[in-house]
Amino acid sequence: MFTPHNLSTALIMMITSAICWGSWANTFKGVKNYRFELFYWDYAVGIFLVSLILGHSMGSTGHDASSLVNNIHAASTNDVIFAMVGGAIFNLANLLLVAAIDMAGLAIAFPVSIGIALVVGVISSYAQHPQGNAVLLGSGVLCAVVAVILDGKAYGSLSGDGRTVSRKSIVTCIVSGVLMGLWAPFMTRAMPHEVDGKMVGTLGPYAAAIFLTLGALLSCFVWNIYFMRRPLVGKPVSFAQFFRGPASGHMLGLLGGFIWGVGMVFNLVAANFTGVAISYAIGQSAPMVAALWGVLAWKEFKGAPGKAWAYLVLMFGFYCLAIALVARANG
Repeated sequence: MFTPHNLSTALIMMITSAICWGSWANTFKGVKNYRFELFYWDYAVGIFLVSLILGHSMGSTGHDASSLVNNIHAASTNDVIFAMVGGAIFNLANLLLVAAIDMAGLAIAFPVSIGIALVVGVISSYAQHPQGNAVLLGSGVLCAVVAVILDGKAYGSLSGDGRTVSRKSIVTCIVSGVLMGLWAPFMTRAMPHEVDGKMVGTLGPYAAAIFLTLGALLSCFVWNIYFMRRPLVGKPVSFAQFFRGPASGHMLGLLGGFIWGVGMVFNLVAANFTGVAISYAIGQSAPMVAALWGVLAWKEFKGAPGKAWAYLVLMFGFYCLAIALVARANG
């Protein structure tokens, strides 16, 4: 299977992951008058399909024990379950994130939710697998926290501009962020790492991505059906509305899943070199990408006061510093 053999290649893969994770939500923003609960079925299928495609291409080079099929055959059942549980947790967090985007906009929902996820995910993953410089990694996480606070300040500035501030949307972002940070430790447990001098974890990055996305897809039959019946925004929706949905909605849902899935696979492959905590941290700089889309493409801060723009600029600065510190933590 293909894996990076130097930090430069791993860093390129992690940055690509951040771009993908920060960009996929544009596919939902591009759908008009189509509920996110319906969009999400195509998205979930997309993330699973692309993990299979990359697994059977990049993950199947060579015929050694690490190639995808051999790795799956040799994998521990417990590690498969850990990866699928991680996928189910991610899926609930992501559904809440899409709902928050619907309520608060891309420039706000992404930085708050994913910033919180970065802190939770990095700390819990590092506790399991302490790889990298703890001081630099902690400093990077602290910068990410400051960036989240600044984004909240930018959001608060909009209320003085005659815009509605929804407490529900912020709570949804926070809950999404905490849950989003909890899937990474499950992947850390499932993938090879050293504990007390012994190697544990049997899933390679491509197999881990397949089982994570399979867990996410299967959990839709619990989480997404619940939100279809008890939506956070709007009236309940049915499967009949999904089948009557526009072709563009289905295509954009699959495309969104493909974009996110590429980011996931690249992030886990890079983690094979750097460790999950560092790879996850750099990947979770996605809010900076999402905020740029929200500001530049979707004009979410159009007409905002100067104070809001100042907070946004500072937020970007602290996120950049966070990425640099986390990358440096790998030494």
